Amino acid sequence: MIWRLLRSLRIQLVLLIIIALGIAQFVSLWLFADERSLAIRAALGFEAAGRAANVARLIEEAPADLRPSIIRAANSPLVRFDLGTKPLVQHSDHSDGGLVETRVRALLNDSYSRDIRVELHQIQGAILPLPNLSHEMTEMHLAMMRGELSAIEMNLSISIAGGQWLNVSTRFERPPIQWPLYSMLTFGLTAMALLVAVSWFVMTGLLGPLRRLAGASERLGRGEDIDALPERGPQEVRELTAGFNRMQDRLTRFVADRTRVLAALGHDLRSPLTAMRVHSEMVEEDETRESLVATVEEMQSMVEATLTFAKGLSGNEPMQDVDLQSFLEALRGDMVVPFVLSDGPEVTVRLRPNAIRRALRNVIENAVRYGGSATLGWISADGEIEISVTDRGPGIPTAELERVFDPFFRLEESRSLETGGHGLGLSIARSILRAQGGEISLANHPDGGLIATIRLPVAET
Repeated sequence: MIWRLLRSLRIQLVLLIIIALGIAQFVSLWLFADERSLAIRAALGFEAAGRAANVARLIEEAPADLRPSIIRAANSPLVRFDLGTKPLVQHSDHSDGGLVETRVRALLNDSYSRDIRVELHQIQGAILPLPNLSHEMTEMHLAMMRGELSAIEMNLSISIAGGQWLNVSTRFERPPIQWPLYSMLTFGLTAMALLVAVSWFVMTGLLGPLRRLAGASERLGRGEDIDALPERGPQEVRELTAGFNRMQDRLTRFVADRTRVLAALGHDLRSPLTAMRVHSEMVEEDETRESLVATVEEMQSMVEATLTFAKGLSGNEPMQDVDLQSFLEALRGDMVVPFVLSDGPEVTVRLRPNAIRRALRNVIENAVRYGGSATLGWISADGEIEISVTDRGPGIPTAELERVFDPFFRLEESRSLETGGHGLGLSIARSILRAQGGEISLANHPDGGLIATIRLPVAET
């Protein structure tokens, strides 16, 4: 059941849209979380730089004996200050692109004269929280960071008047990605529900005309008369529907014209054949007269068979849903030629009863005529009904299994109408079956005899 649903184009398109939206949402959330992390880190870095600039300015403006007090007051668990004769940062390469130095110079109103050195590096491996935190703050910090610590350390050395350096050290952790499960779940379910509803509505408008087109194609293949389909849906589907309507009209006219030509030809031949029969009766020589009369009678019989064949092609009988077993039992009761009817499954088929009865009668009569008996059975397979007609005759040469369906082709070499017929029985049967979406094929039985397999579509439920 699930695999049948997954084969539906509507389900596949909806799932594809949902998967694409889910991937897009996940990537967006990931990028947003990363941007948030970068923004927080930048804010912390600029905050430390701003404090360092303010402390440097305060130290330069205050008396020398107050400088230690200023350093002690400026220290905090997050930022450590130290005043010494050597810079903590020994190089002048800025790994931050000069952003921190620019901010410090702007706050100090100094463009070029002061030496400012900045060093940024990421701490690799297992780390502890900031070293100056108390035990309680450390525990709180670890809980807040969920134990996921990835720190950025910044060292800053600012030249102070008098040959001293203000060294600043700080560390700020990369905040872990926050995934509010309840909010994400609610958002995901709501978005999915709205997406499925909208997609289902759009797919219905698109696939509805396609489903009607598929059904109409199947009914047309079974020979049913169907009305022109309404042109609905997107432009491409409208064009496809219009093309199907044109094809149906052309096929119907083509078959009707061919059938009328064949019927008219057989009908118009009756008059000259009747005249030939009259003239042949006037021949005085007995042997010649009998030969001419036999030839004319054979031609008349062929014309009647041709008219019968044409009638079999003109499918004016409406399609009906019939129970196959009851249908075959009624056929056995109506036929003069007896045949054995085997048991089969209960199934309903959609067909033209009179036409199919005629096709089956032709096949069964052939089996009895050439095989001496006929056994009929049926099975259900892959949405079709397979009716088999088996005889115990000599079979047919493999090369002739398909040719026997050609009109007026006879395997019987005597050409006698009494023993071989006209060679139209199987042709009529195949034409009737194909006109209703069915098929017939022949095969030699391994134990001798011939098997005629007739396939008919099961009625739609």
